[in-house]
Amino acid sequence: MTAAEPRIRTDTDADLLHHKTAHAIEVRVEALLFRFRPLILVVMGIASLIFAYLATGLTADASFQKMVPAGHPYIANTLKYQSELRPLGNVVRVAVEAVDGDIYSQHFLETLRKVTDEIFYIPGVDRGNLKSLWTPNVMWYEVTEEGMRNGVIVPQGFDGSERMLAEVRTNVLRSGRVGSLVASDHRSAVVLAPLLEVDPQTGAKLDYGRFSEQLEQKIRDRFQDGTVRIHITGFAKIVGDLIAGAKVILIFFGVTFVLTTLLLLWYSRCLRSTLVTVFCCGLAVLWQLGIVKLLGFGLDPYSILVPFLTFAIGVSHAVQNINTMASMRAAGHSTLEAAKVTFRLLFVPGSIALVCDAVGFSTLLVIEIGVIQELAISASIGVAVVILTKMLLLPVLMSYVGVGERAIADQRAKTRRQPRKIAFWIARAAEPRWAAVAVGVALVLLAGAFVAGRDLKIGDLDPGAPELRAESRYNRDVAFFAAHYATSPDVFVAMVRTPPGECGSYPVAALIDRYQTEMESVAGVESSASMVDAMKKSIAGTNGGDPRWHAISRDRYVSNAVYKMIPPELHNSDCSMVPVMLYLTDHKAETLTRVIDASERFAARVNDQEIQILLAAGTAGIEGATNIVIKSAERTMLFLVYGIVAILLLWEFRSWRVVVAIMFPLYITSVLCEAIMAQLGLGVKVATLPVIALGVGIGVDYGIYIYNRLELYLESGLSLRDAYVETLKTTGTAVAMTGVTLAIGVMSWVFSDIKFQADMGLLLTFMFLWNMAGAIVLIPAVMALLQRRSPQAA
Repeated sequence: MTAAEPRIRTDTDADLLHHKTAHAIEVRVEALLFRFRPLILVVMGIASLIFAYLATGLTADASFQKMVPAGHPYIANTLKYQSELRPLGNVVRVAVEAVDGDIYSQHFLETLRKVTDEIFYIPGVDRGNLKSLWTPNVMWYEVTEEGMRNGVIVPQGFDGSERMLAEVRTNVLRSGRVGSLVASDHRSAVVLAPLLEVDPQTGAKLDYGRFSEQLEQKIRDRFQDGTVRIHITGFAKIVGDLIAGAKVILIFFGVTFVLTTLLLLWYSRCLRSTLVTVFCCGLAVLWQLGIVKLLGFGLDPYSILVPFLTFAIGVSHAVQNINTMASMRAAGHSTLEAAKVTFRLLFVPGSIALVCDAVGFSTLLVIEIGVIQELAISASIGVAVVILTKMLLLPVLMSYVGVGERAIADQRAKTRRQPRKIAFWIARAAEPRWAAVAVGVALVLLAGAFVAGRDLKIGDLDPGAPELRAESRYNRDVAFFAAHYATSPDVFVAMVRTPPGECGSYPVAALIDRYQTEMESVAGVESSASMVDAMKKSIAGTNGGDPRWHAISRDRYVSNAVYKMIPPELHNSDCSMVPVMLYLTDHKAETLTRVIDASERFAARVNDQEIQILLAAGTAGIEGATNIVIKSAERTMLFLVYGIVAILLLWEFRSWRVVVAIMFPLYITSVLCEAIMAQLGLGVKVATLPVIALGVGIGVDYGIYIYNRLELYLESGLSLRDAYVETLKTTGTAVAMTGVTLAIGVMSWVFSDIKFQADMGLLLTFMFLWNMAGAIVLIPAVMALLQRRSPQAA
C-alpha cells in the first residue's frame, strides 16, 4: 500500500466529476433504476418472454441478391437483364458420373433422365431454362446436302438399343456440348439448373437450406451407388452446406457458454453472481434474436456468429460488474449500496465502451452488400440490448443477489496483500526507460506486420469455396468439374448493348469477335462463347460446311438468315443485348482483377452512342463487383471506426494523450490482423471483413476500463507507476480475465468443419488476447512517454 492510498475515493467515477451532463444523467438514472427495481424486473421479464417467443420462429436465411453489392454499376447492369442472364447466374450444376465405362449405356442414360426429372420438380428451379441431354432446349445441328438439320440429343422412342446408343453418341458430338454438358472423357454428363430467387407463384423466397437438403436426399442419396457418382456445385450448394454446418455452431456456442461460466466461477469465487452474470449475457442474445426476427431478418451463414459476439461483449463488460461489486462489498458497503456504487463507477466507461462497440459494427453499413449490412444491424442491436441487460438489469439483479461471503473474503485478501510480482513487472512499463523499450518493440512489431500484410488480397485466394475446407465434399466436386469439363463454373459475362434489332449486324459481330479474341489472351481466361460463335457455325453450315465460310458476314441478308438458327439464350428478345461469356480458370482475386481491367480498357476504346460493352454478370462478374466494393469501402470503414472512437475517447477523457495511448494498441491489432490473414491465405471479403471492425470495437473496451481506473488513482495523487500497480490489482485483473475467457471460448472454433468459422476463431482468439495484452502493457508505456512533466497530468 502507498501512503497516498487513503486519499483515494473509490465510490465515484472520476469522469463524472469532469462531465456535468453525464453526472446529472447518472444521478437521475441511478435514482430511478434502484427506486423502481421490481417494476424494471417485471417489464424486462415480460419483454424476455416476448423476445423468446419471437426467437423460436427464427430460421436460417440466405439470398443470392443479399450477397452482391446492389448499388454497384455492374450489378445494376446485371439486374437490368436478369431474365436473359438467369441461366448464367445462380445456377446449380449436377454431374452424373459413370463409375465404369462411359455415358453411352442404357442404365446411365435412364439414370440421367430420372435425375433430370427429379431436379425439374424441386421447388426453386427455373424449369424453362433447365438443361440436360434429355431436355428439348439442348439440340444438335448438322450440315447436309439438303441444308441444316437439327434435333434433340436423345431421340424420340429411345429404347437403349445399340443403334439408339450410337445415335446418342453421334448427336452429342455434333451438338458441340462436349466440355459443357458432357465431360471431355465422355464419362459424365451435367444437368444445369438455374434457380429462381423468388417463387413466381407464391412469392416465397428460396430456402437454400431446404433446397440443398432436397438435392442431397432426392439426387445424391437416391441415385449414387456403385455404378453412378453424383457431383453438385453452385452458390445454392455452398450456402446449403454452410447452413448445415452452421447447426454445429450451436455445439460450439454451448462449449463457449460452459467454459465461460466455469472461468467466471473460478475468477469470482461466487456461484450466484456468476449465474446472474451469465443469465444477463444469455438474455442479451435472446433479445437480439427476437428483435432480429421482429425486423424480418433471418440468420444467414455469416451473421449466425453474431449471437456469440453479443454474448462475448456482454461477458466483456459484465466481468467489470462482478469485480467492482465484490470490491465494494469488501469495502463495507451493503449489497444495495454496492450495486449503486458499481453502477456509478461503470456508467460512463461502460456506456462509452458499448457505444464504441456499436460504432465498430455500424460502420459496416458503408459497404453496400446486403449480408454485411444486415450483419451490422444485427450486431448493433446486440450491443443495444447489452446496454439494457448489462447496464440496467444486471445492477438491479445484483442488488438482490449480491456476492457470496467467499468472494468478499477473497476480495479483502487481495486488498490486504501486496500485488503479485508480475504486476510490478508490468507496471515498469509506466517508467520512461522501460516505456521506450515497450513502445519500441511495438513499433518493430508494427513494421513487421506492415511488411507481412502487403500481400493481403481482396476476395478469394483459393479455387472452389474457401468458406469450406479443401477436403470438403463440395470442393472435391469442384475439383471434379475442373478436371473433366472445359467450361468453368466461374463465368464472367460482358453484355453488349445495341439498338433493337441490331445485335446480329456486322459492326456488332465484329466488335464481339475482337473482344473475345483479345480476352482469350488474358491469363486466367480458358475460353469464350457468344452469339458470334453460333453465327459463324451457322454461316459455314448453310454453305456446305466449307470452313472458309466460318466467319462473320457483312451481308445483312446472310446475318438475318442465320439469326433464326441461334439459340435464344445467346441474345435477348428484341436483339438489343448479346451476352459474351468468358470461362475463367478460377475466381481468385488476381484473375478477376486482370479480366475486369482488360474488359474495361477494351470498353473504353470501343464504346459509343450505338454500341456499348457493359460489365459485368455471371458468377465471376458479380464476385468481381463485390471485391471492388469491399476494396473501396474497407479503408473508409476503418477511418470511420478510428475517427468516431477517437472522438468518443476525447470526450470522455479530454486528453489527446489518452486517445493516443488507447488507440495505439488498437491500430497495431488491425495491422497484425491483416498480416495474419495474408500469411494464412485469407482474403478480405464478406466473411472476414466484419472481424477487422470487431477488433477495434471490442478492443477499445479494455483500454477504456483500464484508463478509467488509472485516472482515478492519478487524480488521487499517485505517481503513474504506483497508480498503475493499483489499477492492475482491480481492473487489470478483470481485463486479463475477460481476454483469456473470450479467447478460450472461440478457440474451439478451429475444429469446425466450416473453414471460415475456423479462421474466424483463430483471428478472434488472437484479437482478444492481443487487445488485452496490448492494452495492459502499452497504455501506461505511451502515457509515460507523453506526459513527462507531471505524473498527475491526464
